[in-house]
Amino acid sequence: MTTPSNPSAATPLTERQEERRRRILKAGVRLARRGGFDAVQMREVADSSQVALGTLYRYFPSKVHLLVATMQDQLRQLHDGLHRRPPTDAEPAARVANTLMRAFRGLQRDPQLADAMVRACLFADRSVSQEVDVVSQLTRRIILDAMRLEGPPNAQQMAAARVVEHTWHSTLITWLSGRASIGEVKADIETVCRLVELPAATPIPDDRG
Repeated sequence: MTTPSNPSAATPLTERQEERRRRILKAGVRLARRGGFDAVQMREVADSSQVALGTLYRYFPSKVHLLVATMQDQLRQLHDGLHRRPPTDAEPAARVANTLMRAFRGLQRDPQLADAMVRACLFADRSVSQEVDVVSQLTRRIILDAMRLEGPPNAQQMAAARVVEHTWHSTLITWLSGRASIGEVKADIETVCRLVELPAATPIPDDRG
């Protein structure tokens, strides 16, 4: 965790700063649950979390930063939950698919919050790239953990995890926009998760003389 005034610093938050940050995140979640992305107004977040507006901006320079951090928080909670109650399927593809569908069902119960977090990731500019990268890394770690590899992932396994990650985010967007049903989301996720079981690729001989 870093100091609010300099997100790239390595100085941990104090206990008081961490408690304040949690209040801010909870306030953002409450507003997002009520009205999605547009309902998250920084002044209301400050009032609800009982911090000065200037203090809020030191922690989160914009509501996009705040909502991307909320997405990180949700993924960390999912990751912790999976350690406590891991998927029991025998096959890696089924474990990954069921893990991602568990995450999807959690977001489905909170569609306004899900929409706010996803829109924040889509609207993020270069100033939020580091935070969005963390969202990707957390999602990929959840996928790799569900695969239960015997050692570090090889290049093909990492590529498969990235494609699964991209598909999961894409299906979430299409569902939130009303362009995909729950059944279609499940079918797409189950289909792409089969990539994690593909045998290692063999080099293709070069026939050019």
